[in-house]
Amino acid sequence: MKEVDARGLSCPMPLMLTKKALEDGPAEVLVHADSGTSKQNVVGFLSDQGYTVSVEQDGEEYRIKGVRA
Repeated sequence: MKEVDARGLSCPMPLMLTKKALEDGPAEVLVHADSGTSKQNVVGFLSDQGYTVSVEQDGEEYRIKGVRA
């Protein structure tokens, strides 16, 4: 599983870090984000890449998990 810590970063950095993490074609990726915009962008991107996406929210932090379908 690849893990991306995008907390405190503004767009497009969370999306760019997620894209880089997918270069090796991991079966699972976990992205930590703290912005609603970042969450939406990363969820959309992972979905477009064929991942099944789930999101957990803990306070202001989002844990976005993508699992290759």
